[in-house]
Amino acid sequence: MKKAYIKNISFYVPDKIITNNDLSKLMDTSDEWIQSRTGIKQRHSVGEECLGPADLAVKAAEKVIKKSKINKSDIDFVVFATSTPDYYVPGSGSIFQDKLGLDNVGVLDIRQGCSGFTYALTVANQFIKSETHKNILVIGAEVQTTQLDFDNEGRGT
Repeated sequence: MKKAYIKNISFYVPDKIITNNDLSKLMDTSDEWIQSRTGIKQRHSVGEECLGPADLAVKAAEKVIKKSKINKSDIDFVVFATSTPDYYVPGSGSIFQDKLGLDNVGVLDIRQGCSGFTYALTVANQFIKSETHKNILVIGAEVQTTQLDFDNEGRGT
């Protein structure tokens, strides 16, 4: 039985940053209020760029492929975890596959919220162990800032 391992990791975050002070100009909140409840000081945002998780994933994948010194053609499967998909259908994995040029590669989308990436790793591990695939690209990509609620309702606690 083959053993799975992580060859390399990479990430991409958009350049635009939204601070807690930026949010305090849009809603009744403060840096102190947010930090005391979440620990968050700032977050990266796709802003007005209309980027989806597949776009962010392509940028991260290009970096990890280069760092790993593999060819795109070595990738034989993609597991894509997101709770903020580009569209409901098709899945972000298929969009990613097309944008990265992985024409003949299988793709599986996993939408399990925060635990999605852990499930993606588990699925990839099982594919490697069963020897159905050799080089699986596991993606976790989110665009949570597109989901921000600027309403003050419910913020009293």
